[in-house]
Amino acid sequence: MQKILVMTDIHIVEAGRTIIGLDPLARFRAALDHALARHPDAAALVLMGDLTHHGTPAQYARLAGVLAGLPVPLLPMLGNHDRREAFLAAFPQAPRTAEGHVQAVLDLPHHRLVTLDTLDGPPYPPDHHAGRLCAARTAWLEAALAGAGGRRGLVFAHHPPHPTGIPGMDAIPLADGDALLALLSRHGAHLFCGHVHRTISGSTAGVPWTMFKSTCHQGPLDLVTPDSSLAIDEPGAYGVILLPPGAVIAHSEDVLPAAEIRRDRAEG
Repeated sequence: MQKILVMTDIHIVEAGRTIIGLDPLARFRAALDHALARHPDAAALVLMGDLTHHGTPAQYARLAGVLAGLPVPLLPMLGNHDRREAFLAAFPQAPRTAEGHVQAVLDLPHHRLVTLDTLDGPPYPPDHHAGRLCAARTAWLEAALAGAGGRRGLVFAHHPPHPTGIPGMDAIPLADGDALLALLSRHGAHLFCGHVHRTISGSTAGVPWTMFKSTCHQGPLDLVTPDSSLAIDEPGAYGVILLPPGAVIAHSEDVLPAAEIRRDRAEG
């Protein structure tokens, strides 16, 4: 049974800075160490976008330092907080299309993984967090799924093309999401997303989808407030996707940084 690790919404910041009092790098290290210790047989690690919080060279340099010597193949992706040029400068070996989009295909015995670049830009308007797939990226995806050779398509996109019921996040989805859903439905693909900082699953327009929590801070289950910046201090998490023939099984694993685990044990 093939196994894929998934981490999303890492949001690396500069040394000494935090997000709602949390250190994204420490939480990412904790998730990565936890995952690699328990799943050294993983076929790949997918980093599903928002790798950094502001897309600066310094933030990507900190991320690259943690990923140096990674013992499993890496499939990095971009989200709305990333900046394509700074990312490619820090990760020059990252797979990309002829147009420069950070997208990749990985074939396993019974499944084809396809990672998408849903970052809208350049240019990058201030406070613009919705996603986009241009005609070139959509055509590339169509060809990747059409050429899967009988393998089940697993498509990874940072931005969901469907509503989640959380107003703040549903206001900044993937633009023209219906077109992507129709494409995925034609090919019988399973969709994986991040962006919302919650573990959610469902089906829209005949497309099954799975969303994973952030490795750092999470989004509250607020079904009323139209604010996409809401964040709460809950454990970080990563996904473990199991791929037996003819099936897709997705698990989410919560992780506390080592210091928090020790404190929890002491108080328990």
